[in-house]
Amino acid sequence: MAQEAPHESKVRLLDAALHVIRARGYAATRIDDVCAEAGLTKGSFFHHFDSKEDLALAAVEHFGAMADALFEAAPSHRAEDPLERVLGYVDFRIAMLQGALPEFTCLHGTLVQETYDTHPALREACNRYMSAHSARVAQDLAEAKRRHTPAATWSPDGLALHIQAVLQGAFILAKARQGPEVAADCLRHLRRYLELLFTHPQPEEKPA
Repeated sequence: MAQEAPHESKVRLLDAALHVIRARGYAATRIDDVCAEAGLTKGSFFHHFDSKEDLALAAVEHFGAMADALFEAAPSHRAEDPLERVLGYVDFRIAMLQGALPEFTCLHGTLVQETYDTHPALREACNRYMSAHSARVAQDLAEAKRRHTPAATWSPDGLALHIQAVLQGAFILAKARQGPEVAADCLRHLRRYLELLFTHPQPEEKPA
C-alpha cells in the first residue's frame, strides 16, 4: 500500500480537530481524541504540530479557508443584485443547518467563547477570520444600500456584525436545544429583518 503523503495526514488531523473541538470544546479535547478521530498516531501528530494550541491555531485557518471556498461557490454569490447576494447568503446559511451539531456549527465561535481570556492567540485568530468574513458581507451590504436605500442611516459594517451575532447566537441555541430547528428560525427572522431594512428604509436623521 502506498505511503500517505505528509500533507494528507496533516489535513486528516485538521479535519478531525474541526469535528472534535466543535463536539467537545477546546478544554475537553485531547490530542489522543484527535488522533483517534483521524486514525493516526501521536507520532504523526507531533510531526505536524507542537501542541494542542498549535493544532487549534492551524484548525482556525483550515476552517476559514474551507468556509471561504464554500461561500464563494454558493449560487447567490454570483447574483448581479447585491441585495439578492445578501438574502441569498442568509438562505445558504439556513440550508447549511444539516446533520449533527459539529457538522454545521462554527469552529471560530466555539473556540472564542471558551478561550477568549485563557488563550489570547486563539482569540485573536478567531477574531481575525470572523472579522474578515463580516467585512466581505459588509461589502455586499454597502453596495445594496447604495442601490436600494441610499438615504438609510444604518452602517453596513455594523449590520454585517449584527448578522454574525445572530449566526453565533443561533448556533448556541442549537446546541442548547440539541437541534438545528431553532437556528433556522432565528435566521428566517434575520432574513425578514433585512428585507424590512431595504423595503422600509429609515429616513435620514436631522440634527436637533
